[in-house]
Amino acid sequence: MRRLQPIQYLLISFIILICLAFLPFQKAIVFQPNHSNAKFAYIPVKNETHFAIKYTHSIHLSDVVESYKITHGERIQQYELMYEDFAIGMPSNAEKGETFEQINGAYYIKNMKRDFPFFHLRIGQVRANHTLIFKNKEYPLSRTIKPGTSVKVEICKLNFFTQWKGVNILESL
Repeated sequence: MRRLQPIQYLLISFIILICLAFLPFQKAIVFQPNHSNAKFAYIPVKNETHFAIKYTHSIHLSDVVESYKITHGERIQQYELMYEDFAIGMPSNAEKGETFEQINGAYYIKNMKRDFPFFHLRIGQVRANHTLIFKNKEYPLSRTIKPGTSVKVEICKLNFFTQWKGVNILESL
């Protein structure tokens, strides 16, 4: 039986490394622009399953926080909504199976089970100040995504090269 030469070992190792670079391994919350060639932004997640998006409501100018969790099928489930004012565009009560509470002047709809493969979000241009809350830290999305951009928010597994083409929100601030 013929033995492999050192150059053949090197070539095989190189091919294996290239293949591994294209295998999706990093789960991430991805913000993909809908109608532009702009880079996508993402936050890598490991064991973390919760995140929230906070924004200032355009009419009553108070904070709204939508809380989400990542489910096993890489889906997004909204489980809570917090807002400070009853006004146009805000719910007045909970849906079936949900609970409505008032705590310290804020209104909460809890026990939500609204499940999505993805959702769309337009990054506010004037006062919305969309902010991602992840691991108790706030990341203003307008620092990595141009205000006015419509994005698709979804959970994806990214390979090394895909990550390289995007903007890691955790590293960009």
